[in-house]
Amino acid sequence: MGDRVLLGMSGGVDSAAAAVLLRQAGCEPVGCTLRLVSSADIGREGSCCSLEDVEDARAVAARLGIDFFVFNFKDLFRRQVMDHFVAEYQAGRTPNPCVQCNRYVKFAALLRRADDLNIPYIATGHYARVAWDQARGRWQLLRGADRRKDQSYFLYPLTQDVLGRLRLPVGDYTKDQIRGLAEAEGLVNARKRDSQDICFVPDGDYMEFLTRFGGVEPRPGDFVDASGRVLGRHQGLERYTAGQRRGLGVSADRPLYVVRKDLEKNTVVLGDEADLYSTAVWAEDFNWVSLPPQAGPVAVTAKTRYSQREAEAVLYPEDNGCVRVEFRLPQRAVAPGQSLVAYLGEAVVGGGVICRAE
Repeated sequence: MGDRVLLGMSGGVDSAAAAVLLRQAGCEPVGCTLRLVSSADIGREGSCCSLEDVEDARAVAARLGIDFFVFNFKDLFRRQVMDHFVAEYQAGRTPNPCVQCNRYVKFAALLRRADDLNIPYIATGHYARVAWDQARGRWQLLRGADRRKDQSYFLYPLTQDVLGRLRLPVGDYTKDQIRGLAEAEGLVNARKRDSQDICFVPDGDYMEFLTRFGGVEPRPGDFVDASGRVLGRHQGLERYTAGQRRGLGVSADRPLYVVRKDLEKNTVVLGDEADLYSTAVWAEDFNWVSLPPQAGPVAVTAKTRYSQREAEAVLYPEDNGCVRVEFRLPQRAVAPGQSLVAYLGEAVVGGGVICRAE
């Protein structure tokens, strides 16, 4: 048997199939599930790492005859992801908890446990790929072969040290191929539905979570237009994000959208569709991935939300880890707190958290 690999198993089909693929490649997978969410914290079972998910992962490991562990990282997840989620909304931003988890919890936790077990590599069921760039002497993070399921956007925080020890077995396959593989192996989760929710907000009601877990008490204020004219009353900045149209409760002779939020004045600025577009976006804590940190402009494609299609842009590195991104065409509803991720062909150039848009 070849190299041992500590595989994060969520209970879903992707990580289950990853175990099969690792074994077919001559590796020795060791399965583990990371318990991240406490039902006491969220008032119900989460949409991942629930007891059912743990048992599904355990059943797959037993079926394949591989070792399996359960590791408790609830305290770390609470501090780095859930508390951050609350703080970002209170700061008037719209956070991306999956990126935060990948940056500070999931992969770091896997690596620590791999070191404890003297296992050289880690793996997950993400739809992305890792390759060595001989010319640059650097690991590349590449898109998954299945563009519909590509998850490279969420992995941009990974460092070279992590990428050098990471295996992403499902990245070369389509979702249909992965389900077919799992079915052929007789795995219990071959047809299990994918989770679409934030794991600690399983019903999608993030305001209920902010109030109950974070103690957030939304403070009403004014809806205003760009000139400061009052248009109505809002129910707390946390309830709104850039581009939002529904649920405003403002009467007008035309559709109005959330353009931005002013934390200092506790106002939500409303405007027309045309007011939602930005050509310049600033991303802080920018992590250079497939390219080393650059001193000058870099032509790329980039997107400001996972669901967006990329657009042509140029990166302009600034001081303190910030990058200004100039898009060739204006981008709609850029939300501070979300992630900007840049690509060169199949490779993730890097990404950072949006802090400003103009």
